[in-house]
Formats: sequence, structure tokens, C-alpha cells
Amino acid sequence: MRHYGFSVGRLPSGSQNCITDVTGVRVGHITLKEADQGVCTGVTAILPHDKNPFLEKTTAVSHVINGFSKTTGLIQVDELGVLESPILLTNTFGVPAVTEGALQWLMEKKPEIGDTDSTVNIVTAECNDGWLNDLRGLHLHPDHAIQAIQQAEKNQLSEEGAIGAGAGMISYGWKGGIGTASRRLQRNDLVGYIEAMVLTNFGKPEELTILGVPMNHLKKKPTQPSRDGSVIVILATDLPFSSRQLKRLAKRTPFGLARTGSMAHHGSGEIVIAFSNAERKPHRPTASVLSSKQIAEDGPLMTECFQAVVEATEEAVYNSLFAAETTFGRNGRYIEALPHHQVIQRLKQAKDRL
Repeated sequence: MRHYGFSVGRLPSGSQNCITDVTGVRVGHITLKEADQGVCTGVTAILPHDKNPFLEKTTAVSHVINGFSKTTGLIQVDELGVLESPILLTNTFGVPAVTEGALQWLMEKKPEIGDTDSTVNIVTAECNDGWLNDLRGLHLHPDHAIQAIQQAEKNQLSEEGAIGAGAGMISYGWKGGIGTASRRLQRNDLVGYIEAMVLTNFGKPEELTILGVPMNHLKKKPTQPSRDGSVIVILATDLPFSSRQLKRLAKRTPFGLARTGSMAHHGSGEIVIAFSNAERKPHRPTASVLSSKQIAEDGPLMTECFQAVVEATEEAVYNSLFAAETTFGRNGRYIEALPHHQVIQRLKQAKDRL
């Protein structure tokens, strides 16, 4: 959307306006599209840093806005306050295979896992791409998750749109998928980033709002019947937050989603996973007491961090829509891309009226 001269909010973005503005964070995608075979799905992998996530754990938390979702690993994340695996995104029926693939990748990196060492907690989240994709075909296999993680190890920037886990997703009746955005925060000698990545598969056409402008009654009509859908939000930061503070950040994502028109339908799964790679926790601490830093909550910085979450989440949703292209799936079905020129025209008209 920035290509058209429209930005979101007041805080500056990072240089890439992407989740990878946080040093060490990497994202990889594997996309499967064979419309004649009913395949339109994929896997997205997010690495929290460039080392072994099992040996160097990151502070993390999850937050459930509406729990109509199938995930793995979030109970332990909330109990212990750490993430020790890549985060995997996929379709609803792909969760078991994708989780197995991530487990295989980690066991290869650390053969002691599950034997002379502890087990490992894999975090996987999903949205239902069953309108375009043949869910019952179980087209995703563990190798696809491994390939997505390997792609993440090499990538410096995340692609957006109908890619990876977003291949078959639909948002507000238009083609959705993967979107990401970042915000840069600076106060005195402290510089840090808060980023959002979303997997958008939620909302009805009449609900879509962009920069406060309703986008109902666009000339093109969505080709997919209305349904509740889901959205997964990943928050990443290099600022030193405790897990309790990350929970406070995660609780602000609904405000960003609401700006786009979301109201969390009954059958919609809205899940937030937030992590900070500022200070990593060793798998086997050598001391009985660990010390760590965290930002001071009194003063304006914490409020700016909340603002960054809201703005980055909102823009990430828009980016998922603007980056996605018209996509064909099973049974001759297709979902059209958001008609950019109509949206921009409405935004310009609204701006002129101010």
C-alpha cells in the first residue's frame, strides 16, 4: 500500500517494513499450487534467531482472542514463557505433518532430544484453506516443513501474499495470505523494532475497512461464500520484554485487527504468538539464578510499544491483501485479488474530503 503513497499510523517503519527487521529473525515459505489436483496450500516457517532455538530459547507468550483454532505447543509457551522451536504456520489438517517435520529438523540438529536430553515443544498454528485447497488430500508432509525452515535459514526478507501458508487463504472475501510490517522505536540510546506477521483468513466483504474508509460495495464481487475464517498474528521484537510484558503487547493486536474491520466471529480463530530475541535463555543454565533486563513500564515507551503493535498489525493485514494475486484452486474455484485501483480511488476521495 505504501507504493500508492498511503502509510499506516505515525511511527516510522523499519528499513524493510518486515518481520525480518528484527536482527536474526528469518522467514521461509513452501507453496504447493496444483489447481487441477485441488492443491493450494503451503507452510511458512519463522525462525526466532540464527542459532539453535532449542539451545537458546527466546522469551515468548501466546494470547487467544477467539479460540476456534488448532495449534500445538502454546500451553507450554505460556507456562514457561519461552519458545524453543521455529514457529510453523500451515492449514488446519497440515498441523500434524508440519509439527513432525519441525521435530525432525530439531532432532537432527540435537540428536540427544528425547533420549538423553529433554523433549522439545513445537509451536504450530493454522488457518482453514479448505475452500481452495483439498484438505482431505493431506498434501502436506513433514519434508515440506523442513524445506520451509531451510528456506528461512537463507532468507533475508519475507515475501507476502498468496505464498506459503497463505497460498489458499481468503480475507474479507478477497485473496488473503501472508502480510508483514514493522515499526522502529527510539528513545535516548535505545533503538528497537516491533514487527507483525499475519496469516489472514478472516472477515466478510462488507466489513473491510482500510485507513478508516469502508470498502464494501466494490464493483467486483467476491466469488467465495461468507464464512468466519481465522487469523494468526506473530509479533517479534528485539527489545527486552519479560513474558508478562509480551502478553501486554499481544493483547493490543485486536485493536489493529479491528481497524481493518475484524470483530472475531464465533467460528474464527484469532491467535497471537509473541517473542523477543533480545535475551536468550540457555537450555541448561550453569547458575541457579539468572538475571535479565526488561524495559521500564513507567513512562511513554511502553505506550509507544503498544502503538507499534497496533500499527504493525493493521498494516500487515493490508499488505496481505495488496500482495496477494487472484488464485485458482479445487473444483474450478478461484478467489480474486483485492481490486487495488478501486481501493486507492476511495482512499484518495476520502483524503480529498478532509
